[in-house]
Amino acid sequence: MEFSEGSNKSLMDKETCCNNNNGVTIRTAQNMSSSFMRKKSDPILVSTIRFRILRELLANLQEVILGTKLAVLFPAIPLAIVADFYKFGRPWIFALSLLGLTPLAERVSFLTEQIAYFTGPTVGGLLNATCGNATELIIALFALYRNKIHVLKYSLMGSILSNLLLVLGTSLLCGGLANLKREQRYDRKQADVNSGLLLLGLLCHMLPLMFKYAVKPETGVSIAEYTLELSRASSVVMLVAYVGYIVFQLKTHREIFDSQEEVEDEDEEKAVIGFWSGFSWLVGMTLGIALLSEYVVGTIEAASETWGISISFISIILIPIVGNAAEHAGAIIFAFKNKLDISLGVALGSATQISMFAVPLCVVVGWIMRIKMDLDFNLLETGCLALTILVVAFTLQDGTSHYMKGVVLCLCYAAISACFFVHKIPAPLDQTNVKSGLNRSLSA
Repeated sequence: MEFSEGSNKSLMDKETCCNNNNGVTIRTAQNMSSSFMRKKSDPILVSTIRFRILRELLANLQEVILGTKLAVLFPAIPLAIVADFYKFGRPWIFALSLLGLTPLAERVSFLTEQIAYFTGPTVGGLLNATCGNATELIIALFALYRNKIHVLKYSLMGSILSNLLLVLGTSLLCGGLANLKREQRYDRKQADVNSGLLLLGLLCHMLPLMFKYAVKPETGVSIAEYTLELSRASSVVMLVAYVGYIVFQLKTHREIFDSQEEVEDEDEEKAVIGFWSGFSWLVGMTLGIALLSEYVVGTIEAASETWGISISFISIILIPIVGNAAEHAGAIIFAFKNKLDISLGVALGSATQISMFAVPLCVVVGWIMRIKMDLDFNLLETGCLALTILVVAFTLQDGTSHYMKGVVLCLCYAAISACFFVHKIPAPLDQTNVKSGLNRSLSA
């Protein structure tokens, strides 16, 4: 894209250097799925600006802020800040914050892709592996910092369920209906790797729960303390497995995941902003997500009470749907185009990242902060997770797809949603008190 003659030449030189040194630019399933929410900008609008610095600044604003179809939701961000400043109703703050998180999550995906053009496939892949679910991770960390362990567990669990049932189910359903006369096939190797990791994560989740029911209280053993220690040990195992997964995906067996990077030539994109501009915008977007995540965590109880909806339903169902709306829409569009490898890469990749990285990371961070965060997600939540992983594993075992598989997954998600909608059990009390320097008005 030509912002100016000088900046365009510099940008092309950097792109050429990157492509020559690395051979290929990383494009993950998450990045490609979000690309359908982007729109082309017109360089003529800024090319007439006389001052070079101002021209480049406006060009970046045009690409980052206006370069998405979700740009209409950006006003929700300042509105949420104004609502907090003027002490509007906390449910309004919660709703505006959720809306504001949607374009920010899509823009983080866009910016990580832009940075990957300059860093190469390995660093770009690592960046996406840590920022692919930045919204859920930041919300979880803020919930951990505020010691709202129930919100943390619900939101992470909901993200896994949403990806495995809602995203994958709607993708298989829509793809099957759009390709009734064509057999839809996908590479089982990628699905098998992710299914194995999800089953390992499920084992680590179930061990603390089974230990709690296996040890009888009259034995004098401190069940809570030993469950916490077991959770921390299991979290270390999960993080080691995730590191192995990254090495497996980016280095030793990259050819297994290459199929999800096959796109048509006309869909191929090039870097439209420089490295430092992309990095600066990424930091700014991450801070914006952090601010809105603070609002979401601090006002979720008030929204639950006002709307008459349980915290479990808001955290497990609503937050994951809104936070990953752009990525989910892209996965469905790829399924329409009979590119199921990319759709599976989005759904299974995101679920694996949350299960094997975000969840154990929160346990380890809580360990450092002396907060009793464990892997015991209670019987109902763990049972839903176990049945979900088993249903998905059986669904993907033959390497073919049709719309009936999508119907089954979507109905499973509907049943689980109904379960948590009627789940009116009060959230557990905080186990520890952590002094926070955050805005106390949100938790008043």
